[in-house]
Amino acid sequence: MTAVLCDMDGVIVSSEAHWKRHESEDIYPATVPDQEVPPEETTGMYYREIYDYLDDNYGAAISREEFLELFEEAGRQIYGEEAEIVAGVPELLRDVRAEGNSVSLVTSSPHHWIDVVLDRFDLEDDFDAIVSAADVERGKPAADVYERAAELAGEDPTDCIAIEDSTNGASAAKAAGAFTIGFTGVHNDIDRSIPDVVAEDVAELRERLLERL
Repeated sequence: MTAVLCDMDGVIVSSEAHWKRHESEDIYPATVPDQEVPPEETTGMYYREIYDYLDDNYGAAISREEFLELFEEAGRQIYGEEAEIVAGVPELLRDVRAEGNSVSLVTSSPHHWIDVVLDRFDLEDDFDAIVSAADVERGKPAADVYERAAELAGEDPTDCIAIEDSTNGASAAKAAGAFTIGFTGVHNDIDRSIPDVVAEDVAELRERLLERL
């Protein structure tokens, strides 16, 4: 049995473009006025850690509480209304589980956003474990979430396969030692030098994943 550790945003659901829009149009202009923050800098990071990143690198003009409320409002809209399932990915993961492998969700999103996604798209029974950045000391790009997911799966991280769409996420998976597939089927912001292989679409993701199992 192999443990497959799968990111949510940009892999299971097509939420990243919506996050970029909310960040570039609303959240970051309010947080760091007159500063240009490339959205890919923070893609994949835990939103509660993004405030510190912005404050350290750009200087925040609003309080942490105001920033978090902006993110919470955006999250309610994105996961409750705007994001869509990435066609073919849930079916692929179900096939992987049917062959006796475990599949865990490993995400920077907090549990209340994860729950909306699982309920909205009927995914409640599709994962053996769920690990959020809220469960560990450090979010992506640190290795903590992947190390925790491997522990729950009863595997060494080096025996796990991670699926990630972002540079920060792939960095976290590689830091843990997992074989990492970079998925660009939703967007193409990942630094391709980080994952072990890259899958351009769901068909190629299936091929890359199955050849490792």
